[in-house]
Amino acid sequence: MLFAGLIWLTAAVVAAAFAMKRWWFPPPINTYAANFDSYFSLNIAVAGIIFFLAQAALGWFIWRFRNQGRRVRHTEGNNRLEVVWTAVTLALFLAASVPSAVLWSRVHLDLLSPTAMSVELLGQQFAWNVRYPGPDGRYGRTSARFVNDAAGNPFGIDDGDPAGKDDVVSGALRIPAGKPVLLRLHSRDVIHSFFVRELRVKQDLVPGMEIPLKIEADKPGEYEIACSELCGLGHHQMRGLLIVMPPAQFDAWLRQQREARQ
Repeated sequence: MLFAGLIWLTAAVVAAAFAMKRWWFPPPINTYAANFDSYFSLNIAVAGIIFFLAQAALGWFIWRFRNQGRRVRHTEGNNRLEVVWTAVTLALFLAASVPSAVLWSRVHLDLLSPTAMSVELLGQQFAWNVRYPGPDGRYGRTSARFVNDAAGNPFGIDDGDPAGKDDVVSGALRIPAGKPVLLRLHSRDVIHSFFVRELRVKQDLVPGMEIPLKIEADKPGEYEIACSELCGLGHHQMRGLLIVMPPAQFDAWLRQQREARQ
């Protein structure tokens, strides 16, 4: 009886801890993140109900069939009951997969406007670097032989290419609020992973590949960019900054940076 009571108490405490949401995500900063939160909360609620009912049933069976000196009876199972709970489980998984696929496709498959801003993000041991193209939207040519972190050229921009004269390189990712941005993700050395909690976005960076990622943030502010893939001894130091700015302020900053490059 004591064991059954402990199971019931544990189930109640776990359910209450999740329901109170004292340990939860930071507030979302776009509609996609809010939709992900709603979907996640629904999944937690459904799984929590199933967990609570299962633990309650386990406790009841322990109490109901405790040792009372009676003769043991064995059962060979119930095929009909097994078919029912298997079908219910399958239906729950299928029902959960549809909204998940819709949310994922909106973030990763919806096409951006051709005029949307493009930004290059480079991950390296153990830093993030950002490159903005000039007003013509063209990036300058790059080569590994021109890479020089000490000289402020982590991308290896070829100074002999006119298209790279107005490229802007920054240690922080600045984007305008309320406007979609196409990130072009690159890794210089090993696999890194771009993660911003408030965006609910996580995307690996693979050496030798350009990986597109659409992001959008509606709330101005500063947010941490974390590398969520173990990338070496200095992994814990690989923290970047996402700065979401009012559009006019962002345009003024970018214009000032381009003028300084001339």
